[in-house]
Amino acid sequence: MEYFAHETAVIDSPVSIGAGTKIWHFSHIMEHCTIGANCNIGQNVVVSPKVVLGDNVKVQNNVSIYSGVICENDVFLGPSMVFTNVTNPRSAVNRRGKYETTLVKKGASIGANATIVCGNNIGQYAFIGAGTVVTKNVKPYALIVGNPGKQIGWMSEYGHRLKFNNKGLATCPESNEDYKLLKGEVSKIIN
Repeated sequence: MEYFAHETAVIDSPVSIGAGTKIWHFSHIMEHCTIGANCNIGQNVVVSPKVVLGDNVKVQNNVSIYSGVICENDVFLGPSMVFTNVTNPRSAVNRRGKYETTLVKKGASIGANATIVCGNNIGQYAFIGAGTVVTKNVKPYALIVGNPGKQIGWMSEYGHRLKFNNKGLATCPESNEDYKLLKGEVSKIIN
């Protein structure tokens, strides 16, 4: 077997799980989902049918990833965060098959106990603070906090808050990579 699954994990079939992935205690991987290479699925995680996780996705303990969620490579899902997949759930109304799509782009981080309301996309390298409730699309590199989530700044690919000068330029203090803020959008400057 190319991946590791703890003996208490439940893995339905068919599924696709990439090499080097680790699935820990009491997690349930449901049928028809795709999990990339070198992922870490923490304890007590539910991955629902047809979920797609890219390579190197880190899922911390007690996370529910419902049908309709797609996470690209290098996404971090913090402890006890949750996705939804129906905007107007009712116990007596069956909305199976009407799940909305939520796309989490490459490198995004979602903090502990955050909630991502379905149908909203999280931009690449966005940073969702602990306990935040995301109710609308999030721009790439955006820092979002609160309930409802509001943007309070920008983050580098290394997870540091960017401080832009009057020319719209900022440098990540860890990577020394440069970023530009132009017309409400951030991009990394490639030299």
